[in-house]
Amino acid sequence: MEIGPDKQKLLELVHYKMPFGKYKDRHLIDLPIAYLVWFRQKGFPKGKLGEYLETTLDIKSNGLEPMMRRLRQQFPK
Repeated sequence: MEIGPDKQKLLELVHYKMPFGKYKDRHLIDLPIAYLVWFRQKGFPKGKLGEYLETTLDIKSNGLEPMMRRLRQQFPK
């Protein structure tokens, strides 16, 4: 059994935008890391948004933002 990233989910994540609040309509990868850390402390929302916010925090914490931005440019929605 092969374990690896789900390509469709990754492409959906690079185009996913914040649906509410101060950063509404901003791509998740463009959210400030302090905002993502705040969500981790308060608890991520349930469902896809929470999963994507948590993944985005992991991506940003590991310095992978440039890769995500390149993916967004290479695979426009």
